[in-house]
Amino acid sequence: MRRTAIRLLMAALFAVAACLAGPGTTAQAAVPASPAVTYTNPIAEKRADPHIFKHTDGYYYFTATVPEYDRIVLRRATTIQGLSTAQEVTIWTKHTSGVMGAHIWAPEIHFIDGKWYVYFAAGATNDIWAIRMYVLEGTGANPLTATWTEKGQIKTTWESFSLDATTFSVNGVRYLAWAQRNPAENNNTSLFVAKMANPWTITGTPAEISQPTLSWETVGYKVNEGPAVIQHGGKVFMSYSASATDANYCLGLLTASASADLTNPASWSKSSQPVFKSSDATSQYGPGHNSFTVSEDGKSDILVYHDRSYKDITGDPLNDPNRRTRVQKLYWKADGTPDFGIPVADGVTPQRFSSYNFADRFIRHWDYRAKIEANVSPLADSQFRVVPGLAGSGTVSLESANFPGYYLRHKNLEVWLEKNDGTAQFASDATFVRRAGLSDSAGVSYESYNYPGRYIRHWEYLLYVQTPSTATDRADATFYAQ
Repeated sequence: MRRTAIRLLMAALFAVAACLAGPGTTAQAAVPASPAVTYTNPIAEKRADPHIFKHTDGYYYFTATVPEYDRIVLRRATTIQGLSTAQEVTIWTKHTSGVMGAHIWAPEIHFIDGKWYVYFAAGATNDIWAIRMYVLEGTGANPLTATWTEKGQIKTTWESFSLDATTFSVNGVRYLAWAQRNPAENNNTSLFVAKMANPWTITGTPAEISQPTLSWETVGYKVNEGPAVIQHGGKVFMSYSASATDANYCLGLLTASASADLTNPASWSKSSQPVFKSSDATSQYGPGHNSFTVSEDGKSDILVYHDRSYKDITGDPLNDPNRRTRVQKLYWKADGTPDFGIPVADGVTPQRFSSYNFADRFIRHWDYRAKIEANVSPLADSQFRVVPGLAGSGTVSLESANFPGYYLRHKNLEVWLEKNDGTAQFASDATFVRRAGLSDSAGVSYESYNYPGRYIRHWEYLLYVQTPSTATDRADATFYAQ
């Protein structure tokens, strides 16, 4: 009786909202500001420490560490996916002797005040571990054909192991962030921030904003490195990599207010746990050294990073060439903080599906039952890969992001997440025809393959396959891909 009463109340409220909206309309959520984008991973084999920069000329520029550690390469394409097959050009090669002669690591490309700049780390031929930070300046519209000159070393407080320089602007002030060994500390590298006098020179006293002290930052090596910055909702978020560059490699997160003094260590707070780490479920190991870019439509933030597809490494991880460049959408929680999720499986990246009439609720699995819910945690419970239908061409199936091989299927007209058992019955129950949204063509509705006319819809927040006959039914069967 209570369930019926709740349903009647919801229907009544829905009817009132429809009346207020005007004749012939129904209450609905706004089309999401950040619609779904999908990519196919990996983007590039044997490319670590990836950096993708979207320029105003419509091109994405991509650079990364090559496993030979001997040169700096660039690619460009009008799409992120296009970078996977784009021509690669070597713009600079290591010196044959002296500084900048070994361990050419972690290049980043930026466009500042009308010129191109590449930040990178390098050792010397007489001491390959004398790693320091250097800058190239490029003149020309296309950095692949630009004229490059060496601006020299970025000088810091100490002549010590330093790398992974990145630059960013907040409220018109340009900063440099990097990793360096502080001789007074018993660790490998800490994170520093300083203001910049020009694109190759810092000014003022650098601020040490993080050092590796937590258990997940000190596995194998005591490391904070690879800072990357993204801004959202008046906050500055700095991701960074921690621990050894094997399966223990992971991302942490620092947060500061955009109005704070970013050169004051007290302005920054650190996540107590890693925000992105290895996943046995998806066979992705050691995700890290990330950067951020934006989708082609400019509406989604994209996480760029490297990892390996296997856990066990023979010998020194630095000698293993198989770190790959990967991308996936970065989501934002209701409180404005980033949700990295998990490193998704190779192949097409997953999507989320929000309810047409409950904007904050997403399709998710919970104890294998499918439902809609707000503030989903973990994020991956609400991510599904839209893959070719198990039962036939022209159809789709919805595969769980964190339970690969498990699909949404109907059983007794209820929708569950279950493992594909290889039977024809399962294939049919887990296959749907993608339709334009029944209540909004900008959305999507999923019609059952073996029960034509029945659609996935929510009812009291649980998912079923039912025949929609009213405006409310059609609204319940309409979702937005995000």
